[in-house]
Amino acid sequence: MRTPVVRSAPALRTEGLVKRYGEGPTAVTAVAGVDLAFPAGGFTAVMGPSGSGKSTLLHLLAGLERPTSGRVFIEGRDLTGLDDRGLTRLRRDRIGFVFQSFNLLPALTAEQNILLPLRLAGRTPAPGALKTLVTTLGLGERLRHRPSALSGGQRQRVAIARALITEPAVVLADEPTGALDVAAGRELLDHLRTACDELGRTIVMVTHDPLAAARADRVLLLADGALHGVLPRPAPHEILSAMEGAR
Repeated sequence: MRTPVVRSAPALRTEGLVKRYGEGPTAVTAVAGVDLAFPAGGFTAVMGPSGSGKSTLLHLLAGLERPTSGRVFIEGRDLTGLDDRGLTRLRRDRIGFVFQSFNLLPALTAEQNILLPLRLAGRTPAPGALKTLVTTLGLGERLRHRPSALSGGQRQRVAIARALITEPAVVLADEPTGALDVAAGRELLDHLRTACDELGRTIVMVTHDPLAAARADRVLLLADGALHGVLPRPAPHEILSAMEGAR
């Protein structure tokens, strides 16, 4: 049985978070006043039907979009009170991103892609950090290869290593298994679990896949931009049943 590294204070939380697009009678509310707390060292999956606000919520958590009202806190720091420069610095230092499309630079090797966030910040990796990551993710033999010479699963592992190399407080993953086959997707989820359980990272993953969501410590269900339910350590069939109820 896995034992996540969970600390007392949440790594990430929201207060009355609202995101509305447009004004007047045509306005669309994508996120409708949610209050959430993501435990440090925990793995949370976010699910919901199309249009439920999953991706918008992730963008708000990352500071990629500003809320209409409400607040987002990372390690107690209010993102909504930061200017663009402060947000950029916070995202660079305390948030890691894993995207469905990998977003690797084709001209760089795997190692160069992994180290790119630190290079842009003018930093070097902590002693042993790169070795630990590439060993944990099984990339030791692939560091000198460019993305075109890597499989989809290997490219996604490089993306995970890049997200983790800055030792962020939170890793946000947007449909990370969507572009992978079943075997590679399972492998990716294994690595996210390892990042949570062994490296103590806080993972928030948006997914439509009940099998992927079942690897998390809990599943948050969204419907019409609001929290519809919370499932602790659910089995895939429990997630499917709850999703039917959220439609």
